[in-house]
Amino acid sequence: MCRNIKTLFNFEPPATELEIRDASLQFVRKLSGFNMPSKANEAAFNRAVEDVAAAARVLIASLVTTAEPRNREVEAQKARARSAARFGA
Repeated sequence: MCRNIKTLFNFEPPATELEIRDASLQFVRKLSGFNMPSKANEAAFNRAVEDVAAAARVLIASLVTTAEPRNREVEAQKARARSAARFGA
């Protein structure tokens, strides 16, 4: 899966509308193979982004967990540490 798509569920503060749309855009780009669609495909591409974003909002709102919400900054630090271990400082 695309590395740019981040987990959006169970964070404090919750995922923003922009984060959901950005993840949806990355997903549609990956599926379609287009970074920027042609004019002929632009409407279908944008509709797909909106449909995926809507489905993502429904999914995130429907999920339940007993785990404590994760802190975005702590998770970002962990990701940086994994990257440093993998690729060097």
